[in-house]
Amino acid sequence: MRAVVFREPGSPIEYTDVELAEPKAGEVRVRIAAAGVCHSDLHVMRGEWDAASPMVMGHEGSGVVVALGEGVTTLAVGDHVVLSWVPPCGECRYCRSGHEARCQKVATLVAPQGVLFDGTSRLSKDGETLHHYLGVSSFAEEVVVPASGAVKVRDDAPLDIIAVVGCAVATGVGAVLNTAAVEPGSTVAVIGCGGVGLNVVQGARLAGAERIIAIDVVADKTLMALQFGATDRIDATQGDAVDQLRALLPDGVDYAFDAIGRTTTTEQAIRMLGLGGAAVIVGLPPTGAKASFEPLVLAEADQRILGSNYGSVRPSIDVPALVDRYMDGQLKLDPLISGRRPLSEAQEAFDDLEAGTVLRTLLIP
Repeated sequence: MRAVVFREPGSPIEYTDVELAEPKAGEVRVRIAAAGVCHSDLHVMRGEWDAASPMVMGHEGSGVVVALGEGVTTLAVGDHVVLSWVPPCGECRYCRSGHEARCQKVATLVAPQGVLFDGTSRLSKDGETLHHYLGVSSFAEEVVVPASGAVKVRDDAPLDIIAVVGCAVATGVGAVLNTAAVEPGSTVAVIGCGGVGLNVVQGARLAGAERIIAIDVVADKTLMALQFGATDRIDATQGDAVDQLRALLPDGVDYAFDAIGRTTTTEQAIRMLGLGGAAVIVGLPPTGAKASFEPLVLAEADQRILGSNYGSVRPSIDVPALVDRYMDGQLKLDPLISGRRPLSEAQEAFDDLEAGTVLRTLLIP
């Protein structure tokens, strides 16, 4: 089959033939319908994150189950699925307590080592082992993933559109509804209105926030945020974003979401908070980046800093529910798709993302 292989930062990615082994016990094989190109993939290409390589890239996608490994009873051939880059092991203390986004086996084995639950890979090229990216590797014609990483969804949902649920939508909406548990009537600031940030905006709308302030350096993105539920927008190129927000809401906001993940935007999110506010770090910075804040101010104002990994979701519950919300008209997904490219044009899709001209490009095998 054909797939996109990354070897090291600075080297061009390869669109090439690779071998995919059959699923082992507890795994399934999925034919990919569409895969989203995300900033997390770009972080790896830039060398900003450590990742096992060589690897087949991609962690957001959807498809159809084509084969089952031994013992899989939760899925059937022909099922439509959204791929989850946290496939819960179901055995660690976090999974058992319902905090599946913190799965210990994913955090210590699957993600850092680029393997599946048994510690090995199903991917190779001419005898060379290739690693999985976040247990998914969706930039390929087919994938083998743990059964818990292929989440069954309704058959009438368009497979290409719902591919974005597996990362952008779950991460953004989940950060609001799960991690922060935003209350009705709250005030919310969203720094960064890309694919994840726009989903934070519509998560805040679903939560019943009274004011939702969209902040970005690209005016078109804040204009789009109005379509997703923002009530106000701030052009971050026109002076300090915190000062502009304080002009709108002198007391600060109840929740500030950093959907970019730079040191500067994290610090801005903290400075935007009012009494009892929470800064939620959704966008992921390069490894080793450090932000600063005044602990005394945080303590005196009874404020919090929250990290949100994968929107604190429970994939088997939240992913189908998000698809249902889309089909019921509660969530906007179609405007998130900036375009579609064949899998062979993965590099061009990354170039578009690097240039800031797209929200989500779908790669179609």
